[in-house]
Amino acid sequence: MASRIPARSGSIGRGLSAAVLAAVAVALFGAATLAPAFAQTDFFRFEQRPKGTKKPSLGRPAAGAGDKQMMVQATEVQYDHVNERVSAVGNVQIYYDGSTIEADRVVYNQRTKRLRAEGNVRLTEPGGNITYGEILELNDDYRDGFVDSLRVETPDQTRFAAARADRSDGRYSVLQSGVYTACEPCKTDPRKPPLWQVKGARIIHDEQEKMIHFEQGSFELFGRPIAYFPYFSTPDPTVKRKSGWLMPVFSSTTKLGFVMEAPYFWALAPNYDLTLTPSVSTKQGPFMQAEFRHRLLNGAYAIRAAGIRQFDKDEFIHANGQPTPGYRDWRGAVESNGQFGLNQRWVWGWDALLISDKTFYQDYKVQTFTKDARNPFQNNKMEGVSQLYLVGRGSRSYFDARTMYFYGFSEFDQQKQLPVVHPVIDYTYTVGQPVLGGELGFRFNMTSISRDTADFDPINKTAKDLNFCGFTTADPAVKNTNNCLLRGAPGSYSRFSAEASWKRTITDPLGQMFTPFFSVRADIASVNLENEPGVSNFIETSDTAQFRGMPVAGLEYRYPFINVQSWGTTIVEPIAQVIARPDESKIGKMPNEDAQSFVFDDGNLFRVDKFSGWDRVEGGGRVNYGVQTTTQFNQGGYINVLFGQSYQLFGTNSFAAGDATNTGLNSGLDTRRSDYVARLSYQPDRMFTLTTRYRFDEKNFDMRRFELEGRANFDRVSLQALYGNYDKQPELGFLARREGILGGVSVKLTQNWAAIAAARYDIDADKFDQTRFGLGYIDDCLILALNYITSYTYSGNPTKDHRLMMQLSLRTLGSTSGTTGISGIGGL
Repeated sequence: MASRIPARSGSIGRGLSAAVLAAVAVALFGAATLAPAFAQTDFFRFEQRPKGTKKPSLGRPAAGAGDKQMMVQATEVQYDHVNERVSAVGNVQIYYDGSTIEADRVVYNQRTKRLRAEGNVRLTEPGGNITYGEILELNDDYRDGFVDSLRVETPDQTRFAAARADRSDGRYSVLQSGVYTACEPCKTDPRKPPLWQVKGARIIHDEQEKMIHFEQGSFELFGRPIAYFPYFSTPDPTVKRKSGWLMPVFSSTTKLGFVMEAPYFWALAPNYDLTLTPSVSTKQGPFMQAEFRHRLLNGAYAIRAAGIRQFDKDEFIHANGQPTPGYRDWRGAVESNGQFGLNQRWVWGWDALLISDKTFYQDYKVQTFTKDARNPFQNNKMEGVSQLYLVGRGSRSYFDARTMYFYGFSEFDQQKQLPVVHPVIDYTYTVGQPVLGGELGFRFNMTSISRDTADFDPINKTAKDLNFCGFTTADPAVKNTNNCLLRGAPGSYSRFSAEASWKRTITDPLGQMFTPFFSVRADIASVNLENEPGVSNFIETSDTAQFRGMPVAGLEYRYPFINVQSWGTTIVEPIAQVIARPDESKIGKMPNEDAQSFVFDDGNLFRVDKFSGWDRVEGGGRVNYGVQTTTQFNQGGYINVLFGQSYQLFGTNSFAAGDATNTGLNSGLDTRRSDYVARLSYQPDRMFTLTTRYRFDEKNFDMRRFELEGRANFDRVSLQALYGNYDKQPELGFLARREGILGGVSVKLTQNWAAIAAARYDIDADKFDQTRFGLGYIDDCLILALNYITSYTYSGNPTKDHRLMMQLSLRTLGSTSGTTGISGIGGL
């Protein structure tokens, strides 16, 4: 097998270190004579110990004229002049050039030119390799020899053992009846088989090629043989990168059948490589993937491609006879990403994607450069992006500029409805020195986007059932704010925004904290929208230039009261904000692209501008008020409570003036007096955390929104859960109350075994829509995991995907996995 990632040092070939043993023989026994005068020379020092004395530790070699000194210790030395042999007997220890050899007896035969170490042989090298054996023998040139009862331990905790090891040609070490493993022996029972091991009738180590070959091999897991192979090879542990075959991968799906992948890694150079992954499926035939990686001095880039000519495209037809995007002969994708540093503060890079159809990645489970982190259950990304970016970071500033082109990977996505960003630029800067005793900062944003076709979204039952808002609807009068939202306007839209802000906190002698703040913001926009059917019911479609300004002045007041008791400290803090500003202008005249997401809760109660993006700006006079209390216990733990409300003092309420997306309506802020928001957090110790968030109706205190999030960590068990209960929001298309729970548990069964379970339960629909169960083993040499996952994919109709996944990772050898799944059509 090839090695694609760096490996640690260590080699079984060095267990027969010819150079070290050669020096031992020459130093100890001489090259021309066996005179007893060798007991002390300039090259080495020899010491004899009386019988029965304790074996001392090796000292440093004696000083002398030679470049490398040696010290030899033994109980006695025997000279056989007739047979021309010299023997060091009894607790023999030899130190030379950082290496040591220990044995019961070391004999050098000048006639046969062979060196022989007998009894409890142990050779320790400077690199950390340790070789054990009962008999070790080398010939005169030290290129050939053998070891009986060999054991080798390397610094990276890999181990070899064999009944006998033979060395030949100065490069080959052949282990008869050999065993290799990267696992440590069982501490309680060293005779017990390791977690995994590879056995071979012969294990051949080629020091020149740095390869280990296994003949007539078998693989054992937990002491049980599970695989047999006539031949198998892998780079030795000293190799960081080497060309060759990687571990195969197996999977099974209803559309592809049984699939086998056999990756081949090609180390073209130390800084670039190529991985070719041919695969074959029983239903669709050969499939090829390739990845090229190149690392340079200031960055790296990669290119990945995949393609297939499908044998049976009829597998990609709906049950109703309608073809899916996968109903074609040729399918494939090309991807690239890269990032390079201009200096310590600036980087630039790209992500690029070209794909044949929107469901290719889902159908073929192709690995991509980026993952969809929004959904841990989802096996595939739901969207792709091509982008070019430039990012800079300073000690008090940040710059980000990028262009983006989005791809929808769901069959429901219409590519022409997705925006093209060209570009979006953000810059923030905070002045390092105080200005008028306060903090002065600046923010800038420039956004330019275009879209080919309007993106409408139905918001009532009739519109949903009859597809009033579909992009093919002929009657434009049907599309209006009573039944549709305009999520994306067709045409082009460019906006530049700049904001300067200043604030200063003043604390009086009573401990009251006053924070005056001021800001001024200006927006300039060019709006060029297409007059598609129905668009004019939501926004002006003529080409216009828009200007919007927003000056803000306000004051925040806090007065923390501190109560110290023997059991802890409590802080009660009333908070009030008064904000004065004019009404928001240009509502409905400028598209809303980046401020559609809005939730009113404890997190934004005291934000001066509560909108999430630049396309909307909050206007009108407002006061935000509430109280926060925190109790900190001396033994650890705390309780935090926040309760508050917002009140529109004067002017137009921005959250009651719906735009083309109705952002702000049904939010709890769209009335003069807002709903009440609250938070309760409790953490008694490091084991438990509980946080609840509330939104109550401002008239009758009915629950409009409730979230409960909890975590518990015991010795072996970890629990987490999130419960949500959300009121209907008909103006946004949520016609019924939503309620669900997402939870997970992990249990450490033993020191190495663990089990996990996670699920999302839709209480309204009374069903589990996503689940995951897993069992895994992990230690320093083995990872073994088995997972069962159900989730929804969107290749065609919503499909509940059931997948069984297995992963096996062996340290120093590589990883493999297998996946099988059966998909059935079902509704959400």
